[in-house]
Amino acid sequence: MNKNSEKISGWKRFMKSMTKAHELGTEEDIMLDHDYDGIKELDNVLPPWWLYGFYITIAISIFYIFQVFYNSEEYSQSKEYEAAVAEGKAEVEAYKAANPQLFDDANIVALTDEESIAKGKELFTSKTCFACHLADLGGSIGPNLTDNTWILGGDVKSIFNTLTNGGRPGKGMIAWESTITREERIQLASYIISMQGTQPAAPKAAEGEIIWPVAEVVEEAVEEAPVME
Repeated sequence: MNKNSEKISGWKRFMKSMTKAHELGTEEDIMLDHDYDGIKELDNVLPPWWLYGFYITIAISIFYIFQVFYNSEEYSQSKEYEAAVAEGKAEVEAYKAANPQLFDDANIVALTDEESIAKGKELFTSKTCFACHLADLGGSIGPNLTDNTWILGGDVKSIFNTLTNGGRPGKGMIAWESTITREERIQLASYIISMQGTQPAAPKAAEGEIIWPVAEVVEEAVEEAPVME
């Protein structure tokens, strides 16, 4: 009985020391002379647990500021940022090394699956390529993309490079590298290649001196060559 009473009284003393709470019967001692329509105001102090937490927060803040900005290079925000950037670059290079087919332009091949071609067609429309080349790729301001005569090359790598870096300086197409992803540029180039040999409604006259595909030219030359008897 006595032990339980001591424990309870000890706990009550601890809680009172941490809250500074007044007993209900002694509230008159801290009551202020304010009366708001019958509502009384008590001059309670802040609970010690709240004050201790506040003081600890201030101490930690001072320690953090001192360590980060004045004391050690180990806690330098600029060093931490540089380390994070370096780590990120290393991860990117490692990913590139492990997946060269995704980043090496020498490994680009034309896509032929329906999904990629459909995505390329969607990009051709959404990026307003048709404004210069028309919807059937027959050419308007821009050249005809369905024949085998090209200004900068008609293979997938050349078309991809043109989409990436732009056309001829001053009068060619803008560079799309910062606008669409590498994968999307490959899809768009693949769609353009898939349209080679089609018959647009009003094809623009051939431009450029690069013939692609070369095989078509060779086949045409063989067919048109006179038969020697």
